[in-house]
Amino acid sequence: MTNSFLSTSIEYLKGVGPKRAEILKKELRIFTYDHLLTHFPFRYIDRSKVHKISEVKSDESYVQLKGKISNVKEAGTKGGKRLIAYLQDETGVMELIWFKGAKWIKPKLIIGKEFIVFGKPSQFNSSFNLVHPDLEEKPTVTDIVANLQPVYSSTDLANATGLNTKGIEKLTKTLVSGIKNQIPETLPQSLIQELKLMPRERAYREIHHPQSADLLKKAIFRLKFEEFFFLQLRLLKQKIIQEQKLKGFVFEKVGESFNQFFTTKLPFELTNAQKRVVKEIRVDVGSGKHMNRLLQGDVGSGKTLVGLLAMLIAKDNGFQSLLMAPTEILAIQHYATISGYLEGTGVTVALLTGSSKKSERAVIHEQLLSGELDLLIGTHALLEDIVQFKNLGLAIIDEQHRFGVKQRSKLWKKNNIPPHILVMTATPIPRTLAMTVYGDLDISVIDELPPGRKEISTTHKFDKDRLYVFKFMEKQIAEGRQVYVVYPLIEESEHLDFKDLMDGYESMARRFPLPNYKLSIVHGKMKAKDKEYEMQQFAKGFTNIMVATTVIEVGVNVPNATVMVIESANKFGLSQLHQLRGRVGRGSDKSYCVLMTDYKLSPTAKTRIETMVRTNDGFEIAEEDLKLRGPGDILGTQQSGILDLKLGDLIKDKQIVVAARNIATELLKQDPDLSLQENYLVRQRLAYLIKLKPNWGRIS
Repeated sequence: MTNSFLSTSIEYLKGVGPKRAEILKKELRIFTYDHLLTHFPFRYIDRSKVHKISEVKSDESYVQLKGKISNVKEAGTKGGKRLIAYLQDETGVMELIWFKGAKWIKPKLIIGKEFIVFGKPSQFNSSFNLVHPDLEEKPTVTDIVANLQPVYSSTDLANATGLNTKGIEKLTKTLVSGIKNQIPETLPQSLIQELKLMPRERAYREIHHPQSADLLKKAIFRLKFEEFFFLQLRLLKQKIIQEQKLKGFVFEKVGESFNQFFTTKLPFELTNAQKRVVKEIRVDVGSGKHMNRLLQGDVGSGKTLVGLLAMLIAKDNGFQSLLMAPTEILAIQHYATISGYLEGTGVTVALLTGSSKKSERAVIHEQLLSGELDLLIGTHALLEDIVQFKNLGLAIIDEQHRFGVKQRSKLWKKNNIPPHILVMTATPIPRTLAMTVYGDLDISVIDELPPGRKEISTTHKFDKDRLYVFKFMEKQIAEGRQVYVVYPLIEESEHLDFKDLMDGYESMARRFPLPNYKLSIVHGKMKAKDKEYEMQQFAKGFTNIMVATTVIEVGVNVPNATVMVIESANKFGLSQLHQLRGRVGRGSDKSYCVLMTDYKLSPTAKTRIETMVRTNDGFEIAEEDLKLRGPGDILGTQQSGILDLKLGDLIKDKQIVVAARNIATELLKQDPDLSLQENYLVRQRLAYLIKLKPNWGRIS
């Protein structure tokens, strides 16, 4: 069994030829028989049911009718000419309309002749009709037995050349009918029997031309399982290779810096989740293996403190650390927090960003090379070649999906042996997604908030409720609290957004006038130093209200701010709303988030708002966000390319993903090199897929 059949060029399939082959290649990326076989139907139409004409009540789905032609006529002028036939059954009459191909269809439409008619109803005035329906003559019982008709995706250009769903269905029929023991199996017989999987070749036949709904279900399961199994196998295999090949620095001890900080400077007792994660990191860095760990934690769960403790372990073992953040604001915030924690400990820390002065940079570069500097915090500026360390042992990357692969890989060159890697994210990633995208990383989760943190109360208010919201803000300010008011920023209409922000600021200034109230304003058009000044005014409590765009989404920590008002909340994504809400609730006082919208809400916006009001759980919100937007949008293009799934769906197929992961894990435990004869097919398939899709160039 070879793949020579599957690798045959598509132009050699009967019914294709050179011209159609060009269209298939350009429009649908179908180059070979294999590509056509994996151009799966995206849905199926059940042709087993025959409706009565009187039963057609909506234009939402396809219907199949059986009746006789009672009349035929042509209507309209030359430019808008159409052919109309009337199909009659015992319950009523349905118009059948053709705008094209009348000269081919008209001769078939003999009055009194019986047809099976299939199409999607269209509503015109108060009645329904079928435009360009399929016609079947002389129907017999076998014509209308269970028949699931595949529907394939196509393009306008492909449609124009006859490669619409019916054209593609015809080609797949030709291809499938020519397959005889030419699709090699990829899974061991023992696994096929254990999971009661349909054989691979049979699965391809059934997915394109199902004989029954049950067989279709089995075919889809088989092919989805295979897709997820090899994806997980590849990630896990990569992880094994990393562990075998990559040796990490050994951090043998937990010494003076860590212990002194833990006993005298720790701002609050660690949560059980934080303790668990610190322990996992200690095991990693003490094992001699290279740590490659993803740390997930909701907004305010204490990831930065865990990162700091890891950096102190590095310091106690004679190593330097870096913490890289995606924005200057977040880097400054990390620096302020960490340098505050470390005051008086003797541990040295510096900040390096694009705004750092030349003289400051020179000092930092010198201190890094001499080993005088223990911790360096910064932005992309850390990746510059000139930034060299004496002994970099740990690299922490915050919100890593905001960095490109090439940028992250530059960290390797900062030492002869790559530093341990800790990737942090405040964007909770659903388990199935994390398992797939970060399958070659170990994953830690901080799933509880520090003691004293109260749940944020979230409400949805319409524009008519604005006076009530203003009074609520007034009351909170009177009690000594502070308020954020955030406006959306959409790049395509930056001018309009800026106007909205300024209008909002002016109306806020009128409602909360000097000298009783003081306002800050922050937006993307401001200079970095002006932005920082305004933020500091708010952080120090000199201003009561911060009016801002989403620049404050990350990097502002004001425990005294208890109210977050989000204007035009329907314009924000779910994870962004959750991140913004996380700016409040950082102190011990009860905090509130108010989502302001007008009455016109799309179904998606309505779902987002309802989810925010219902829950504070970042993982639940991430699951909902995944359903609404899909993995590509959540992860960005850098990571979503990994999810090149033809059939599987990470949202709907959670159970299959988990099963595939568990089985792949067990297989590699028993046979890490896939060298056993029984795993020969798996090894062969994996090698083919790796050749097809070279290394994804992950940070590790």
